[in-house]
Amino acid sequence: MLVAKYYNNHDIRIEELPIPKIGPGEILVKVRASGICGTDVMEWYRIQKAPRILGHEIAGEVVESKSDQYQPGQRVFVSHHVPCNDCKYCRAGKHTACDTLHRGNYDPGGYSEFVRVPQINVDYGVYVLPEQVSYLEGTMIEPLACGVRGLRLIDIRPEHTVLILGCGISGILNIQLAKLTGARVVATDINEYRLQKAKEFGADAVVHAAQDLQLKAERVIVCTGAYAAVEQAFRCVDKAGIVMFFAIPNQDIAVPVPDFWRNELTVTTSYGAAPADLEEALALIAAKRINVKDTITQTLPLTQIQAAFKIVAEAKESLKVVLEP
Repeated sequence: MLVAKYYNNHDIRIEELPIPKIGPGEILVKVRASGICGTDVMEWYRIQKAPRILGHEIAGEVVESKSDQYQPGQRVFVSHHVPCNDCKYCRAGKHTACDTLHRGNYDPGGYSEFVRVPQINVDYGVYVLPEQVSYLEGTMIEPLACGVRGLRLIDIRPEHTVLILGCGISGILNIQLAKLTGARVVATDINEYRLQKAKEFGADAVVHAAQDLQLKAERVIVCTGAYAAVEQAFRCVDKAGIVMFFAIPNQDIAVPVPDFWRNELTVTTSYGAAPADLEEALALIAAKRINVKDTITQTLPLTQIQAAFKIVAEAKESLKVVLEP
C-alpha cells in the first residue's frame, strides 16, 4: 500500500509498506478520506518524531474484521487517541490527560491507504457513519469534537461576547459552536478571505487583526499560533473573563500578572477530545447543526500530499484540506 512519510514540511515522501495484518479484536480500514490538521504543519512540533506517518482525521470502510462489533462494508470514523477509561484522569472526567490516550494511535497513520485499528481503539474509538454523513464530513468529527470540548470547558452563555482570534478551520468551527450557545461572536484574522468565511459561517462581526480592537469579551478563544494574538487576547478579555488557548504559539506565553490578579482572569487550554465529545460532534454533523461540508475547501489524492501541505502551511485561500487515498 502507499503511505506518505513525513520528514519535514518540505519533504514528505510517498513510499510503499505492506498492508498491516490485524489481530484478535482488531479491524482493517481502507482510508477513504484523511484530513490535514493544522498541527501536522507545525514543523517545530512534528519534527521531533520524524520520520513518521502522520494523519489522525480519517474516515473509511471496514475491509477486514476480527471484532464482533464491526463487519466489512461498514463506513466508519476512527479516533486515533482513546482513553483507558479507568485511570484517575478518566475517572475525574479528564480523559484527554490520560496516558493511554497520549500513547495510542492507529497503524501506521492516516496518511496511508489502509490502517490497522488496535483493539482498544476498536472498543472505544470507532463510530459508524450515518447514511447522511459522507466520508469527507467524517474527517471533521475529530476537529469539531476538539471544539466541543473546548467550549464546554469555558461555559459560554447567551449574554456573553465571545472573541475568536484566528479564522482558520479551528476558528470557523469555534464560531459555529459559539453561535449555538446564543452568544455574540466577534472574529479576527489578518486574511481577508478568512474574514469573509467567518461572516459566512455566522460571526456577528469581523475585524482585521491589525486594527485596534476596542472590545471587552467575557470569553476569548485563541485559534492561531501568532504571538500577536496572545497579546490581543489579554487586551480584550473582560474582568472575570476566560482566555482559552485552543492553539498555541511556539514560545512561552507572558501573562500580564497585575491584570491577571486584579481582574480575576482565567487562562486555560484545551487539548484533544474525549469519546463523549466525539459522539456529540458526530450528532451535530449528522443533524446538520454544524456545517462542516463547506469548510472543506480542497481535496487532493494522497500522492499530492506535498502540495496539500503547502496549501495548509501557507494559509491563504483555504480552510480545510482533505486527502482522498
